[in-house]
Amino acid sequence: MKLKKSIRFGDAEIPAVGLDDAGIVVLPLCYENAPSYGAGSEDGPLHILSASAQLENIDEETSAFWGKAGIHTLSLFVPSKDPEKAINEMKKAAATVLIRNKFLLSLGGDHAISIGPIMAAAEIYPDIGVLQIDAHLDLRDMWNGSRYNHACVMRRVADDIKIPFVQVGIRSFSQGEAGYVKRKKLKPFYAHNIDPLDDSWIDKAVNSLPEKVYMTIDLDGLDPSVIPGTGTPEPGGLSYRQVVKLIKKVGGKRKVIAADINELAKIEGSQVSEYTAAKIATKIFVHCL
Repeated sequence: MKLKKSIRFGDAEIPAVGLDDAGIVVLPLCYENAPSYGAGSEDGPLHILSASAQLENIDEETSAFWGKAGIHTLSLFVPSKDPEKAINEMKKAAATVLIRNKFLLSLGGDHAISIGPIMAAAEIYPDIGVLQIDAHLDLRDMWNGSRYNHACVMRRVADDIKIPFVQVGIRSFSQGEAGYVKRKKLKPFYAHNIDPLDDSWIDKAVNSLPEKVYMTIDLDGLDPSVIPGTGTPEPGGLSYRQVVKLIKKVGGKRKVIAADINELAKIEGSQVSEYTAAKIATKIFVHCL
């Protein structure tokens, strides 16, 4: 495990605050192991943080200052290359923030970065549930030789952490995962069933969650026209506005304890994906605190 120098979220527009005075703590988790397709998510946190420095500090919908709660950004955290050890390291890093009653935003990294923080949140808040925005079910029991792979995130939530979850934007999965969904009588919100002109699905998704929520946003959950810079850019995903509406609704009707944004893989010569990811982070700050 090693640490690299980081920059602050919203560096140019947000005053620096110490950990004790911050309402929001950003934890950059630079981890990628055995990617399925496109690589580069290990450096995703650095690119999102760099893009965040270009954001202006007022939310256009609410006229709110999105840094009002005080944002403290921890140094870039680089876990072990051993998947199980890495998960425990990231769990410990998340727990040190959550135990202080701070809102935690973890930045990935591949989607495996979610497992440790969800474990930590579930130990502190046993009645918590997970809202997953994703193109994939991530319900494989093992992938590329590990049970702690990015393709196994929600299987660990279901089988090991044993907390409820809601999956939104799904449009890619294996035969084995389809069987698991059927056996467990899960009800993912598949992308092809989401009407772009009807937002009633958002209420249904949020109403299926318990009072406390951990939100994990795999950027491939959004359509590649919005976020092209991700390892598996599946067509037919959610729009930016649909994701913002979902964040607003879950923040208004539930208590969001923590969140993560993951699977950013920078495209050289383009800033669209990392800038949009940083903007989504500000929407979480505005609507979930």
